[in-house]
Amino acid sequence: MASSSAPQVITCKGAVAWGAGEALVMEEVEVSPPQPLEIRIKVVSTSICCSDLAAWKHHTIFPRIFGHEASGVVESVGQGVTEFKEGDHVLTVFIGECMSCKMCKSGKSTICQVLGLERKGLMHSDQKTRFMVKGKPVYHYCAVSSFSEYTVVHSGCAVKISPHVPLEKVCLLSCGVAAGLGAAWNVADISKGSTVVIFGLGTVGLSVVQGAKLRGASRIIGVDNNPRKCENAKAFGITEVVDPNSCKEPIAQVIKGITDGGADFCFECVGDSDMLTNALESCCDGWGVTVALGVPRVKPKISAHYSLFLRGRTLKGSIFGGWKPKSDLPSLVEKYMNKEIQIDDYITHNLPFDEINKAFNLMAEGKCLRCVIHMPR
Repeated sequence: MASSSAPQVITCKGAVAWGAGEALVMEEVEVSPPQPLEIRIKVVSTSICCSDLAAWKHHTIFPRIFGHEASGVVESVGQGVTEFKEGDHVLTVFIGECMSCKMCKSGKSTICQVLGLERKGLMHSDQKTRFMVKGKPVYHYCAVSSFSEYTVVHSGCAVKISPHVPLEKVCLLSCGVAAGLGAAWNVADISKGSTVVIFGLGTVGLSVVQGAKLRGASRIIGVDNNPRKCENAKAFGITEVVDPNSCKEPIAQVIKGITDGGADFCFECVGDSDMLTNALESCCDGWGVTVALGVPRVKPKISAHYSLFLRGRTLKGSIFGGWKPKSDLPSLVEKYMNKEIQIDDYITHNLPFDEINKAFNLMAEGKCLRCVIHMPR
């Protein structure tokens, strides 16, 4: 239950992006109280995802507070919230689950009609913002905005977890690691003995690797032009790596040549429409499946010859790995606590909140998988 005294505006530190590609500025941010069906969260840990980086570079909605992969503690709850109470430990999620709309009740989709991907930088409930800086409204990102000491989210965009779970680790399940595991298990449904090719060996790609390995894939081939990522990938279960820049033939021809006509499963984890076409061309006729996980910010339309589909290849899209966030995330957290899946190895850097621009640079330069940002206690 909510406190007997109504929540008030909180002033805290927030990393505000004032323009595309501009360094984030640490500002005094006013965070409004949670409105009906919302909760206000004290962010404990948040990590930087490639989606944050891409949106920071290419979006036009500013000023903005980015961040969507996060964990924290409920500070206050709005009217009508019964699922959460002050002090609960939570994960944020960038797509919610209302559990009552057509899509949620169908059992066929994870895209909630009420709390789907938010693109306007506003709250789902009233199309307003909960952030103010110097009298100006500051927009949200993916309905989370975790690059702030406090944030407000819809109660359908948070998942309660045990207070015994390490918040500084499990925040990665808010997006990247869960997305990769789910793409392998839920969307592609990788079978034992399969040949799998993964384009892009960042956190999402390497989470696909983990999922494929746990499913018993016989060959897991990674494609990336970053030598550092190729080397690191071997520790996650990659059996072979291919650098497209060193190939004399188109990458699809190379893959077909080393897999006897094409892979059983291909995953595009970069966010490049041309690479998605390469992935589709790299899977085999008859039953080859290509899964798109990356989100292209430039040239979003794909081009592929129709004959690829006539010959039995399938192209699937994946958002958040096909997980229903509130229904399914607790089981992933439990798997982590039982050491059935790994998260820790994806964390290559830990930095305090005031060094968030350094974290952005590490991601932009391809020098990290996940950098966890630790908020002041």
